[in-house]
Amino acid sequence: MVPYYKKIQRYVHEIKVEMKKVNWPSRRDLSVFTGVVLLAILVIGIFFWILDTGFTAALRLIIQ
Repeated sequence: MVPYYKKIQRYVHEIKVEMKKVNWPSRRDLSVFTGVVLLAILVIGIFFWILDTGFTAALRLIIQ
């Protein structure tokens, strides 16, 4: 039976090997991707804010 610490050591080694295979984005790519995500969040947030405002106004007309 393999000792527990050997299993942990092998696991950490395999993580290091796999992390070397990762294709990391450049700083410019990362900033562009971040901008796209923030813009998408803003657009979706505005969309739901408009939708919520419309439903609230319609509900107030129905209730009153």
